Amino acid sequence: MEQLKLLVEFMADNQAKLLEQVLEHIGLTFISLLLAALVAMPLGILITRRQRLAGSFLGLAGILQTVPSIALLGFLIPILGIGVKPAIVALFLYALLPILRNTYTGIQEVDASVKEAALGIGLSQGQLLRQVELPLALPVIFAGLRTATVINVGVATLAAYIGAGGLGEFIFGGIALNNTAMILAGALPAAALAVLFDQLLALLQRGKVGNFRRKGPVLLAAVALLSSAYFWPQAYAPGWKAGFPPEFMGRKDGYRNLVETYGLQFNTTVLNNALMYSALKEGEVDVISGYSTDGRVKAYELAILEDDRHAFPPYYCTPILRRGLMEEHPEVVEALNLLAGRIGDSTMALLNYRVDFEHESPDAVARDFLIAHGLWRPDRTQGGETLIIGSKIFSEQYILVELFSQLINGYTDLDTDARPGLGGTKICFDALVAGEVDLYPEYTGTGLQVLLNTPDSVAREIITDADAVYGYVKKQFKEQYGIDWLLPLGFNNTYALMIREEMGTKLRLERVSDLAW
Repeated sequence: MEQLKLLVEFMADNQAKLLEQVLEHIGLTFISLLLAALVAMPLGILITRRQRLAGSFLGLAGILQTVPSIALLGFLIPILGIGVKPAIVALFLYALLPILRNTYTGIQEVDASVKEAALGIGLSQGQLLRQVELPLALPVIFAGLRTATVINVGVATLAAYIGAGGLGEFIFGGIALNNTAMILAGALPAAALAVLFDQLLALLQRGKVGNFRRKGPVLLAAVALLSSAYFWPQAYAPGWKAGFPPEFMGRKDGYRNLVETYGLQFNTTVLNNALMYSALKEGEVDVISGYSTDGRVKAYELAILEDDRHAFPPYYCTPILRRGLMEEHPEVVEALNLLAGRIGDSTMALLNYRVDFEHESPDAVARDFLIAHGLWRPDRTQGGETLIIGSKIFSEQYILVELFSQLINGYTDLDTDARPGLGGTKICFDALVAGEVDLYPEYTGTGLQVLLNTPDSVAREIITDADAVYGYVKKQFKEQYGIDWLLPLGFNNTYALMIREEMGTKLRLERVSDLAW
């Protein structure tokens, strides 16, 4: 009941944004579905007449269906940029197979004797198609359309990763923010849309919406209207064109705090973390909320604006341990604390750069670091207990997992099982609380603002004091969850507003407050 109450409150507080996302989701779904139907149905008819082409076209459509959604979107971005274009193309490609296959199968399964009889009474091939084959194949074709519709409603949630909007903004933001109400606010409407569209198509298929041929123009007009829904909420917003991830848009110390602290206006596009940097580099956005130790700052020639009014809290990184691990294996604490204070901001940025742009493996980068600091030892694992080390899904965390693993293997008799790339904060933290992972790297700012949901009055008092933030989260996590925070590693991977270096030089932008003019 408590979760239901939180969900209702969240949807009531964000009803305008929710409506906008629903309209965007409908528009993305129907634009892509309409394009797929216009291509796949004629193509399905063609391959019934050219049987030698059937295997090739169906095989190609099948291959497209097996490509992971995120991989396909990532492939399309360099070609089409960010936003609605790559999202629609990806959804179009996913919708092709069910419509193409069902059109082909439906016509092929029309009884041969019926076709012979139709030709025997003088029908031409075109008349045979229009008056016999298509009407008889319509149930199978509709089944393909229904399948494609449900697929597209689901896959369209991923459009939020590339700035195309839709209900995925709430889903991915909720995952990152450990906010179940936000996740459900995106997931439940998406599921409802899938069921609604499927049932509408089922009604149309059964003839309860009227004669299909007679209502065809009305149906096409309705589809075109729904397809345009993506553009209904779109309006130009004043301010800098900015690309921010769902997590930044939803968290206390993110977008809202930035706007309130500096009085800025942004024309925002919601983007996946991994895509923000390339979008800024290519000039598709002017400002992003990056991370201060990210290797792409150097590689993409970006400039970090000084947070001169302290909108962002400190994000010092430290290993956090599940309940009881410190007492069970104090040698793990000793091993991991060897890293305390050894990794500065510039060092972490360089390690990230080596992985992201010099394409070195995280384990090799971690080993080099330990050797350079005289900390590396050969693996002394004796086949005893195995500790599971988790991480979030970005390069810095992969490197830290390897550092932790190599230290534990070298300084204790324990084995390790690295599980990098578990996802966002919520997934890692829930796994730690449940004992599914034994430790993972976390940040003090995330602990303060996301996991503890610290009252604003408390956060304001300590937010500019790194030691105070660390002390607060360390104490609260121990009391509330039995989770131990070890000593900070040394670097502060805080949020940072970034621009292109050439833009900063040209416009003399050095501080966040400079964006206000």
